[in-house]
Amino acid sequence: MYNIIQVRNLIYDIRGQKVMLDFELAELYEVETRYLNQAVKRNIERFPSDFMFRLTSEEWEDLKVKSQIVISPLGGGRQYLPYAFTEQGVAMLSGVLRSKKAIEVNINIMRTFVNLRQWALDSKEFGQRLLDLEQYFIEHCKDNEKDVKRIYEALDLLMDRTKPSKIGFKG
Repeated sequence: MYNIIQVRNLIYDIRGQKVMLDFELAELYEVETRYLNQAVKRNIERFPSDFMFRLTSEEWEDLKVKSQIVISPLGGGRQYLPYAFTEQGVAMLSGVLRSKKAIEVNINIMRTFVNLRQWALDSKEFGQRLLDLEQYFIEHCKDNEKDVKRIYEALDLLMDRTKPSKIGFKG
């Protein structure tokens, strides 16, 4: 079974949404991508555009470069661009793929999405605490400009390290 860190690495930021790609979901569910997509097509009314969308060729190329996604060397490649599933789309897959494995994988994926949301909230809180600390030092270290400059450099370094990387396009 995949752990939260492994699943987290399969979640991408595309069009301002956290999504997972059809072929990686199929691998998690231990089914072929075409079977996953067939199940989705048979139940397409369950997958509106805010649950699932097809990547553009530009998004797909950009994602392959930035994420170093490897496509099977056995030839053929993809006939169509991949589908991207939002958190709601992934949740809907559990109703479409009715295996025990699908249920187990979905539980793990949902936990990962919750974990990511919590991390984002914690990061905002951390950023606000850094800003409060900066204000405190500005008020209390007015006389020592050299120390204030070093504090700013340290705060900038901390802020850069807490920023998540973004992949994809905002649409």
